[in-house]
Amino acid sequence: MPFLALKIDVDTLRGTREGIPTLLRLLDRRQVCATFLLSLGPDHTGRALKRVFRPGFLAKVGRTSVVEHYGIKTLLYGTLLPGPDIGRQAAETMRSIDRSGHETGVHTWNHILWQDHVALKDAAWTRQQMELAVARYTEIFGRPPRVHGAAGWQMNDAAYALEVELGFTLASDGRGDAPFRPVVQGTALAVPQLPTTLPTLDECIGLDGITPDTVAEHILQRSLDGHDHVFTLHAELEGGKLSPVFDALLGGWQAAGMHIGSLSNYAATLALNALPLRGVAQGTVPGRSGTLAVMAGPA
Repeated sequence: MPFLALKIDVDTLRGTREGIPTLLRLLDRRQVCATFLLSLGPDHTGRALKRVFRPGFLAKVGRTSVVEHYGIKTLLYGTLLPGPDIGRQAAETMRSIDRSGHETGVHTWNHILWQDHVALKDAAWTRQQMELAVARYTEIFGRPPRVHGAAGWQMNDAAYALEVELGFTLASDGRGDAPFRPVVQGTALAVPQLPTTLPTLDECIGLDGITPDTVAEHILQRSLDGHDHVFTLHAELEGGKLSPVFDALLGGWQAAGMHIGSLSNYAATLALNALPLRGVAQGTVPGRSGTLAVMAGPA
């Protein structure tokens, strides 16, 4: 049967403190494992407001009730309120993921900084951000991280190469339709990519008449096509008001007989050395503003 890998992006302090415990309870009840990718430094969510000039951003905000899901306080962090250090304030919540038997990895040091700037930054800037995240993760968990999933699906060439240097063994940094090994500047890199293959809830709700009440069925229909999939969810959404939608999705996948687990669980079913070589590029995804890292054609 096909495999469904669960990738949970944790972007904010609220998502860490409130979303993670909710998701852990839900996953335990369903007896499935997932990968939690953690934002480990300052929460500067409020600085995302400058994206107002990005094509499609205001439409997405209107469709997905950002204030409702993130809260006013979070939306002021880094502007009118100082940005709290997530790794310092919520380390014990992060460690609870380990105790519950799930996988953890690095999402980013500073989510907004990475998402808004990495695509145009140089190798030195990228190294600093990634080393900060690796050091904080190691401080919290007592071991270096092995899984990386880029904030906002944003990458640059240096970031792919640094994943190898910094000891990551698995990554899910962009969007695509199947696992691959990335080829960057003519070099095939060792860290395999398991890209997000399905749309996220916030990319679907509000488009083509899809509502919170119908989005689970829409995603299920997209995912029950006989192929493996990686589904990205957000602690702030599926760990908050959209948790019933996520629970319905899990029930649908289990009823269909899909194997559900973490990114590493999924990787264990693959012949990683035989994965196809593919380039990486910037592209667009329906329902999401701006460009992001996408799987390209054969290298």
